Amino acid sequence: MSVIEPDTAPAELLERIAEKERELESLRGSLADWQGRYARTPKRDPTRGDPERGADPADDGPFTSVSGHEVRALYTPLDRPEPSAGEAEYYNEKVGAPGEYPFTRGPYGSMYRTRLWTMRQFAGFGTAEETNQRYHFLLERGQTGLSVAFDFPTLMGYDSDHPRSLGEVGKCGVAISSLDDMETLFDGIPLDQVSVSMTINGPAIILFCFYMIAAEKQGVPFHKLRGTVQNDILKEYQAQHAWVYPPEPALRLVIDMFEWAAGNAPKYNPVSISGYHIREAGSTAAQELAYTLRNGFEYVERGIARGLDVDDFAPRLSFFWDVHNDFFEEIAKFRAARRMWARLMKDRYGAKDPKSWMLRTHAQTAGVSLTAQQPYNNIVRVAIQALAAVMGGTQSLHTNSMDETLALPTDESVMIALRTQQVIAEESGVTNVVDPFGGSYFMEALTNKVEREALDYIRRIDEMGGIVKAIENGFPQAEIGNSAYHFQRQLESKDKVMVGVNKYQAEESARKMDTLYIDRSVEKRQIDKLTELKRTRDAKAHAAGLQGVKTAAENGQNLMEPIITAVKAYATLQEVCDTLRGIFGVYRDTGSF
Repeated sequence: MSVIEPDTAPAELLERIAEKERELESLRGSLADWQGRYARTPKRDPTRGDPERGADPADDGPFTSVSGHEVRALYTPLDRPEPSAGEAEYYNEKVGAPGEYPFTRGPYGSMYRTRLWTMRQFAGFGTAEETNQRYHFLLERGQTGLSVAFDFPTLMGYDSDHPRSLGEVGKCGVAISSLDDMETLFDGIPLDQVSVSMTINGPAIILFCFYMIAAEKQGVPFHKLRGTVQNDILKEYQAQHAWVYPPEPALRLVIDMFEWAAGNAPKYNPVSISGYHIREAGSTAAQELAYTLRNGFEYVERGIARGLDVDDFAPRLSFFWDVHNDFFEEIAKFRAARRMWARLMKDRYGAKDPKSWMLRTHAQTAGVSLTAQQPYNNIVRVAIQALAAVMGGTQSLHTNSMDETLALPTDESVMIALRTQQVIAEESGVTNVVDPFGGSYFMEALTNKVEREALDYIRRIDEMGGIVKAIENGFPQAEIGNSAYHFQRQLESKDKVMVGVNKYQAEESARKMDTLYIDRSVEKRQIDKLTELKRTRDAKAHAAGLQGVKTAAENGQNLMEPIITAVKAYATLQEVCDTLRGIFGVYRDTGSF
């Protein structure tokens, strides 16, 4: 092959060579900038974080593999023998460095090298006293955050003594009917040191007020509290169906919480925009991504319409994803989500603070993937899903227990689920490298594909007039239902395999797995406690508190402070909910077939 001398080469070839060098130089420059910020990454220490999280790093030496090979924090096209200009251009535009726009590789620069994700277990059953004992058990064994599961009456805004609560008290979560219950739930747990997530939506504003005042009674000021209240009412209309009020007043309550939290509890996330329940209802990964992000943009639009500056509340928005069985697709979903959120927040909503572009997320392994047949297989499923969440760059993770398809989990199964995360964190080595699949031909193509599909769904929703109009038209509900039906048909035809269900079946062992049993006496104890509370509280303060809620609801005022006043007078969950039901009405799903 002849070599063309530069001085005789055509101008077009010279330009191509120059362009390649410019692209590579740009990549070298951006990598140098990143290294300037994160090169001296400390080894993990609970008292330190990366520069964006408040502590100064110190060089603690290299990270190494089990065999002793040094592992760098970041790998790029420059690690290839002959990187092309196209690779450099793609990397600069679509991938970028972790901790920097468009955040494809992660929201923080050093990721798990400096600080692991928060390890949570979704826990709640019976009374507040019983769940408090479980929380102490988990914290003593290395869990770093708490996630509260509420029983169904609480989710629907009913007290434990209401006729509709009969038979459901404490069954699928903890029964919380009052501030007194919330105080008991966190008795002996330092709320200024533990991050707390609460999975509640329809009556979220009331449970949020319970939590805030319970912390205040511990002596913890609002501004020190860390955690998240789910409060994503839009996905309830699409998938989970635990709503209370119609969409418009329900959205008003969400924005009331945004407005109040921005000035009073700036470290607490007033909403966790949730794809988890959308995926559990049967959606594809792209549908989960699209509907979840579009719900998030609706909250942004409502906040702006309220008169809030987008950069005053957007940094506290967080997300919650399902992690299903397809290992690579789930990683791609996390990467695409961060890129989509960053670009649309910046370009569509004019956010200027990089923290408003940064998508931070909690993740949970897929409950819908667990099987009652051969339940020990669920340990393996959860391990694979948890690894995908970590490789995708989650900031918080809950691992399901193997027996959750049979009952609420036992202490033993919860321990195995927690240890799964700890083995990944401490033994696998995957936490040493940021976005280890970044640059993979397959991963980049899959990330782009999931992103394109999700953007197409968002375009269709926008053309319908927004997500509320789409919900009223039954669009997301129908799409999710169709996807669930399609997957079920694939299982029945064995086009998709579920081990132990449609392939590799085996006769179940004669030994019955021990499961957690919630005794019916829980209901009586909870009702007796609630009866005593109602008998002994200050009747005058209680009545005035509820009247304040009613007046504020009628006048369009922010409802946080009136509800806090009512809660301090020990107005119950249902009493506040019923007051608001009287003003807002209740929601009835029109259904779609």
